Amino acid sequence: MWKTVVRRVLIMIPQLFVLSVLVFLIGKMMPGDPFTGIINSMPDIDAARIEELREKAGLNDPWSVQYKNWITKIILHGDFGVSYTYKIPVKDKIKLPAQNTLWLSLFTVMLTYAIAVPLGIRAGRYNGSKFDKAVLIYNFITYAIPTFILSLLSLLLFGYQLRIFPTSGFVGLDSIGNTGRYIASRIYHMLLPAMTAAVLRTTGIVQYLRNEVIDAKSQDYVKTARSKGVPIDKVYSHHIFRNSLLPIAAFFGFTITGLLAGSIFVETIFMYQGMGLLFIESIMSRDYSVINALTLLYGTLALFGSLLSDIIMIIVDPRIRIE
Repeated sequence: MWKTVVRRVLIMIPQLFVLSVLVFLIGKMMPGDPFTGIINSMPDIDAARIEELREKAGLNDPWSVQYKNWITKIILHGDFGVSYTYKIPVKDKIKLPAQNTLWLSLFTVMLTYAIAVPLGIRAGRYNGSKFDKAVLIYNFITYAIPTFILSLLSLLLFGYQLRIFPTSGFVGLDSIGNTGRYIASRIYHMLLPAMTAAVLRTTGIVQYLRNEVIDAKSQDYVKTARSKGVPIDKVYSHHIFRNSLLPIAAFFGFTITGLLAGSIFVETIFMYQGMGLLFIESIMSRDYSVINALTLLYGTLALFGSLLSDIIMIIVDPRIRIE
């Protein structure tokens, strides 16, 4: 197992290098620069002053020189530069949003599997029943509806009309200073966006699990267990369920890292102060140092998601050795 992990990590080094170059070049190809907004907001500012700021920031250097300075600071010091908008180090700016996105992602994963696993197992066990048909309809709806549509509907119904959940923020101001109330407030603010994201992400898991259970019911090891008098509930819980989890385990790493990198719509609509909302705000303000840092982080998470999925597969089924 450890040989596989080390080999995959070594392979990731050139992948991360290529990713960093692409991220930097894409950022350079975007229209304008961090000082373009100054011209729009302060039309009377001296053009020489703008040029002086660009020169000081190194934006007039060749792209190769800019990339070398950027990547060297990241590797040696973990320095992603300074946010042009907030005038603070990028790593300090993304620290709180990263924590918020991490907790939201973990909460969403727990809700996703809490919903998907029982639905998939029961639908596969009683395929063709009314419950199975209801699950198929649920899958069809959740697969077809876009993320931003369900997010807006959830916000409108549960946030503004029923007033069950807060409509923005990640914690209530009145809970600051009280540990118990602070934790409860954090969970309360995460419930609606996490439930919305979880419902949309159950589709693939439910369908895969349902199909695996249906296929497993006709396998020889299940027939053998039944012929030996093993109770049907134990057959499902110890035999079918364990083998049906393999394809789900293959996507588990991608599920976690995908949530960390793909919560832009949910965080923006619910005004949840995470990395997704910060990414949109940085694009609007042309804060390229933050944009590059977040994009590089998203790409790195995707690579680690693949590695995590392989490790989980090996743990779930030791017979598997991924070369």
